Parts: sequence; structure tokens; C-alpha cells
Amino acid sequence: MLALASKRVVVTGGSGFLGRHVVAAFQSRGCTVSAPRKAEYDLDESQVRPYFELDRVLRDGVFFAANKLYGITFKERRDVPVYHPDVRVFEVSDIDGKPLAIFYADFFSRPSKSGGAWTGAFVGQSKLLGMKPAVYNVENFTKPAPGQPALLSFTDVTTMFHEFGHALHGMFSNVKYPTLAGSTVPRDFVEFPSQFNEHWALEPSVFANYAKHYQTGAAMPITLVDKIKKSRTFNQGFATTEYLGAALLDMAWHTLPPEAPLQDVNTFEPEALSRYHINVPEVPPRYHTTYFSHIWGSGYAAGYYAYLWSEVLDDDAYYWFREHGGMTRANGQRYRTMILSRGGTEDPAAMYREFRGRDPVVEPLLIERGLTARPPG
Repeated sequence: MLALASKRVVVTGGSGFLGRHVVAAFQSRGCTVSAPRKAEYDLDESQVRPYFELDRVLRDGVFFAANKLYGITFKERRDVPVYHPDVRVFEVSDIDGKPLAIFYADFFSRPSKSGGAWTGAFVGQSKLLGMKPAVYNVENFTKPAPGQPALLSFTDVTTMFHEFGHALHGMFSNVKYPTLAGSTVPRDFVEFPSQFNEHWALEPSVFANYAKHYQTGAAMPITLVDKIKKSRTFNQGFATTEYLGAALLDMAWHTLPPEAPLQDVNTFEPEALSRYHINVPEVPPRYHTTYFSHIWGSGYAAGYYAYLWSEVLDDDAYYWFREHGGMTRANGQRYRTMILSRGGTEDPAAMYREFRGRDPVVEPLLIERGLTARPPG
């Protein structure tokens, strides 16, 4: 939920992927976004921003993690035409040194640009057409004054890792037909690679490599790191419940049989939530039926659950890495070969089952959201 007054936005509920993009959209419009996290955890964004300089996050964080996992390397190209002077271009080489893809990064907000963050492809991979991918990430970070560094919030950092996860899905695509390449997969699998890639933002070896003061090069104090980690579980009971309420309400409407009579919204909605045991007056669904535009006109019909299901997958996959030695090239190659390279050529459930050795389970998500105790070790 958002309360808007003048140019100040206070986030009082919600988090995760959707919450970050709402915050980013308001920030791109010059609003100041604050949250109870500051009072609860004494986490002040002005304290962390000096440790997240954009170029260092990109080079020593996002690219570093990709190299460590997959062996790919990046070389900035200044001779490639771009659609705006802010856009940067990188040639991506595979572990054998051969060209893999072209990556475009459009980081800063501007008046002509939509808010939020997204990923796409100028050219999709295709063996049939002999095409290598040209993918792009778009964000809306605040552009610094000339000569000044671009300093990010940790939300911005996570967004960079998230969108680059989508980019990797496009870069590593290795299929014959362009209509099945990259992230051309069911909606509830699209966000899996991007949300999975967010985990490396706080991986100790990666975080220590990029989270350095832009002036002194000093590592972020451990007390500040701990505050960031603790704040990630703030309000997750509320956020999870309100999201599930909306997702299940969406499903209830779109599983009505064709012959069902016309429904009264004010009767149907509470009955549906009660049927799913989630009719909690203190935590209403994120969207009520009368303004749930996602499921009526934005293509999310019976699919609003997708982000949370993708989170089940990404946390479960991350725990596979933890169980098998962590951030190694062998693990990265397995994930690349069995998930990222296959696009929409296989049933996602079967693809994931082959990678994980079983169906996904919800326990890792509950742990990561702070809803159940983290096991020792």
C-alpha cells in the first residue's frame, strides 16, 4: 500500500519484486520513498548509498558474479550505435573467448522514458537464423550531476541483479527456433531466472567485491551489512498474506465455470477468500476485485500468482547451490545448461525437476522471507 503526499511516498506494506518496482517507479518521478524499516532497523539509505557506486556494482558485482558462475567476460564497446547517449554497450564473450551476445544497459531516468525496470531483446537467439542475442536492461536510477558518481540504494542494486538475470536468460539461450528462445516461457517461469540472480547480490564473496565506499574504497561496516540483511524480512507476514489474497482471488474469478450465474462482487470476494482460509480483515488482499486491473486488462488473468511461484523456484534452486558447494563454475554450468539455455523448448516443471532432482518445495521461501526459523549451519 502507498500513501502519497506531495513528493513523499511512504511504503506501509508489500515488498519483494513487485514492491521494489513500485518504489523504483516513484523514485524515477523524483519522489522520496521511506518505510518503517528505518525505525525498525535503523537502516538509513543515505548510509548505504556511498558503498554502492553504479559502475562498481556493475563491474565488480553483477559482471563479477556472472563470470564466477558462468565464465563469461564483458568488454565495453563505444563504437556501437545507441538510441540515447546514456546507453552503454558491452560485448559478451563465452568461456572459450567466442562472442556470445551484445548487452545494452540503459540505467538512468529521463523525461521521455517510462518508469520502472524491464528487459528485452533487440535480436533474439536462433540457430535456425544463425542469430546471436542482443539484449538490454532498462532501469530508472537517478542520474548524478556532471562529474559526480551515481550512488544506488540497495533496492537499486537488487534491481540490477534482477534484470541481469533476465538478460542471462536471453544470452544463454541455445535453441533452434526464435519463438522459443530466452524468456519465451510460461509467465510463472519468466521471473525465476531473474529472481534467482538476486541471491548473488548478498553472496559474501560478491558483496565484499563491490560494496566499497566510493571515496575511500573501504568495505561496508559489518553492522550496516547486518541491517540490510535484517531489513529484508521486515513485514513479510503482511506482504505474503496480502499477495496470496490477491492471487487466490484472481484464481477464484477465473476458474468460475462458463455457466456460472452473474456474481455479486461484495459477496463473491469474501466467500472466495474464506474458502482459501485467507479472509483476514487486518490484511486485505493487495487488490480488491473492483480495481484489480492486472487480471482484467493486463494479461494476468489466472496468473497473478506467478511472481510468488517463481520465488518458490528461485529460493529452492538457490538452496540446491548451497547444498552442492555454492557459487562454483560447475554449479553455474549445470544451471545454465539445464535451465537458462533451453528457453521454451521443454515443459518448465519437467525442466526444473531434472535440474533439482525433485519438485520444488516451499520451505526455502519461508526461510528466506523470515516466516520460519533458519536452520543452523
